[in-house]
Amino acid sequence: MSDAAFQSEFLKTMQARGYIHQITHPAELDVAARAGVVTAYIGFDATASSLHVGHLIQIMMLRRLQQAGHKPIVLMGGGTTKVGDPTDKDGQRPLLTDAQIQGNISTIKGTFQKFLTFGDGPTDAVMVNNDDWLSKFGYVQFLRDYGVHFTINRMLAFDSVKNRLEREQPMTFLEFNYMLMQSVDFLELARSHGCVLQMGGSDQWGNIVNGVELIRRVDQKAAFGLTTPLLSTASGQKMGKTVGGAVWLNADMRSPYDYWQFWRNTEDADVGRFLRLFTDLPLDEIARLEALPGAEINDAKKVLANEATRMLHGADAASRAAAGAQDVFEKGTLSAELPVVEVSKAEFPDARTTATLVKEAGLAASLGEARKLIANGGVAINDQRMTTDDKHTYDQLLPDLQAFKVQVGKKKIVLVKPI
Repeated sequence: MSDAAFQSEFLKTMQARGYIHQITHPAELDVAARAGVVTAYIGFDATASSLHVGHLIQIMMLRRLQQAGHKPIVLMGGGTTKVGDPTDKDGQRPLLTDAQIQGNISTIKGTFQKFLTFGDGPTDAVMVNNDDWLSKFGYVQFLRDYGVHFTINRMLAFDSVKNRLEREQPMTFLEFNYMLMQSVDFLELARSHGCVLQMGGSDQWGNIVNGVELIRRVDQKAAFGLTTPLLSTASGQKMGKTVGGAVWLNADMRSPYDYWQFWRNTEDADVGRFLRLFTDLPLDEIARLEALPGAEINDAKKVLANEATRMLHGADAASRAAAGAQDVFEKGTLSAELPVVEVSKAEFPDARTTATLVKEAGLAASLGEARKLIANGGVAINDQRMTTDDKHTYDQLLPDLQAFKVQVGKKKIVLVKPI
């Protein structure tokens, strides 16, 4: 069926807002979404103590699902994290201990509560952990029950495997099993929760299709897969990647002010797309905002920053971040909302170089990159433009804040506070 022919509120919304890349059985899924509650899941491996902006489109998919009257399942990959998803990776992920994985899951949970309503109702979200079943399998049992349904020929044809082999990057047998484990996750959720839909990024297509086929073959029941396009910015940069690293969703890893600034710095060509994907604003209002001419598009960027920050960190944090940005960039004054990085004087007891400050502020990935920024005139310390990698003694700290004000370009400002 054509995308324009979708009848269910869920798929019509997903299409209109730009979430859909591929669907395994679009007509059947559309019928199911009109007939009753569809239960769907997305898996999140617990490889860090916070999710990042790259995960946000998946979280928003679950939000759209629930808004349309369906039931989301958040699957935490306590079991699959022990193996590591090989998709789009050049090497094996570092293996985490059980304690590290559980610690990460406990700090990630709160993020989902900002976007989804959890509870016991028919459309309330639930969170499950695939370690609850994957770790109970015996090796021989797993192979006998599920290995027979997967051929090496087919597994080698999927991009997640083929690309690694074509790049002549080693792929361990441990990682090779990941797609089997993800397929079994879908089967387990289908049996225990009536889950009929798995969603994810387009890089997960092969894994999702395997799960759909396993359910249809083993239990002779309907199952569906839906993927989103992999997101990149208009200039081709991977979504959520910055000079300072990942844009984390936990406030203790990226401040609400910094998060607001990330969205405020969106490229002009991305504003409408990001408003559709990452806010709940009505589509007609988004159309008005993305059509603003010339410099007025900055107003749309502020709306995007306000809405995205409010959704994650709350209305008060969004208002403070917006006010702080106005103080710094429009009034030229310092704001208490500026991100602060505390550093130890022990390593540099007398002074810090400009490059060191830029790197410590998270505004460059290395000292070499920081020196290039300095040479190009892109760095200011305490509002003084730097042209060489000078030393800054601690008697030059801003008196009121006892910190260095480190600025790269026009909009990236961090206070570095030696202690």
